[in-house]
Amino acid sequence: MKLYKQKKSNIDKRGLFATKNIKRGTRIIEYKGKIITKKETEKNLKFDNDKDIYLFNLNSRYDLDGDYSWNTARLINHSCNPNCEVEGKGLKLWIISIKDIKKNEEFSYDYGFGYDINYKQFPCKCAAKNCCGYIVREGSRWRIKNKKNLIYNFF
Repeated sequence: MKLYKQKKSNIDKRGLFATKNIKRGTRIIEYKGKIITKKETEKNLKFDNDKDIYLFNLNSRYDLDGDYSWNTARLINHSCNPNCEVEGKGLKLWIISIKDIKKNEEFSYDYGFGYDINYKQFPCKCAAKNCCGYIVREGSRWRIKNKKNLIYNFF
């Protein structure tokens, strides 16, 4: 029995949801795709930020293009309070639970976008209590929260 099923998500279009209770530390699904060079990533128009992008940075030379219908893991959405994380072993990526997950709960992980990119083009809809409103990695969210506080305190 698969640990996941696809259905409509409250975060973004579709998502993956647990088909049964899952213990912390469980491998849920492999994130599959085609290994491409960084040069291929830079040249390919499908990685334009105006479109959905399913791309993982593997190392300094290679990325993993996960934009394929057979890569079901691409449907896992970002959350600022995730229940999963991505674990890399060589050139393979696995989605692993970092908390106990209840049946029918949506899987999510922190996409890890940096603050240095134009974060405003990536709004977050996770609705977590600690959400800063944008898909930015946990270690950089304070910068956005501080910006908001500076603006409010100025007036």
